[in-house]
Amino acid sequence: MGSLAESDADTRLVSRAVTDLARQTRFPVVFGGLERDGAVHVTAISGTRTRSIEGLVVETGRGLGGAAMLEKRPRLALDYRTARTITHDYDRAILGEGISTLLAVPVVVTGRPRGIVYCGSWTPGPVGDLVSRPAFRAADMLATELRVREEVDRRVAALLPTEPALPAAAQEDLRESYAELRSIAASVADPGLRERIAAVEKRLAGMSRAASAETSLDVALSPRELDVLACCALGATNAEIAASLSLREGTVKSYLQAAMAKLDASTRHAAVAKARRAGLLP
Repeated sequence: MGSLAESDADTRLVSRAVTDLARQTRFPVVFGGLERDGAVHVTAISGTRTRSIEGLVVETGRGLGGAAMLEKRPRLALDYRTARTITHDYDRAILGEGISTLLAVPVVVTGRPRGIVYCGSWTPGPVGDLVSRPAFRAADMLATELRVREEVDRRVAALLPTEPALPAAAQEDLRESYAELRSIAASVADPGLRERIAAVEKRLAGMSRAASAETSLDVALSPRELDVLACCALGATNAEIAASLSLREGTVKSYLQAAMAKLDASTRHAAVAKARRAGLLP
């Protein structure tokens, strides 16, 4: 079972996806949720005229969404009331809202169904690729965010030390993972997930702080200045950093010069060293 923080992050993630999808789709009703304890809990709803869908919990294999989860592919009911290829466990919720056409798209992460995005309309109508495409994009976005989160958790679990001092090889692994986390965070849209990644980065940076750390050094680097310095710490050139962070090489140079000035360092290597002593980098 996930923690309360993870549950809150899930709710925010689905809510943002449903809100964005509601703006992009031609379907008037959009709702969705993620799998928890073996069932999908609908936590975000947009466009409904009743409250019948609130609190809906969908079991795998049951109803249209449960079939989509089981088969790991989208399922469509052009006339939900008369659909014969699904169970009708959730008719009270779906028909209670007056939904006629319903599309269910599973959120699949590394082969495992993790949630459902639904789009519905009160009147029957054709659903072609153009109409369904926004729902596919929303499910893909959710899958990407969840995959990033799981990768972050996996890396953190692998890096957490069992002893106070880190061996040299582990220290290098930590630094590489820190730099990659910075790069991942820059591409994540969900603010809640970015905050979680930032908290992990801070822990990783503090884990390797030497006993003689310059705790009195009061330097505040911008997120992008830290991104660039983290890559510099791995020996990357400006061109390599630009490619990794999707920036222009000139922009990388500007961030690096700004960080060096704040740290009162004459070279990039000196800047990295000072940032490490200040606990800004692992």
